[in-house]
Amino acid sequence: QVQLVESGGGLVQAGGSLRLSCAASGRTRSNYAMAWFRQAPGKERDFVAAITWTGGSTYYADSVKGRFTISRGNAKNIMYLQMNSLKPEDTAVYYCAAGWPSSGYYYFSVAHSYGYWGQGTQVTVSS
Repeated sequence: QVQLVESGGGLVQAGGSLRLSCAASGRTRSNYAMAWFRQAPGKERDFVAAITWTGGSTYYADSVKGRFTISRGNAKNIMYLQMNSLKPEDTAVYYCAAGWPSSGYYYFSVAHSYGYWGQGTQVTVSS
């Protein structure tokens, strides 16, 4: 079992920045990838970014490419999402996920590739 806890959400003005963190704990096999998804009210959960165990490969949704940066800490059980140039359309609940997706953007970007999820953290961007 892997427990995931997100932190760092909040209210920010358009153009501002936030950094989300996700801490993983529990006993499971290693080498898990981690990802961020988000869900706005009345919408489906969408892929934001993902990163492999080593951090050597990262994947981004087109809507955040160039503005968001995903990374992992040296201990590998911590993941970050640096969000810059935030827009009102970035407003959502952001979820951390962990799992073992197959190779390639498609598998890293679909929710069913991840078996473990956090409880979510709210990000609100005001215009």
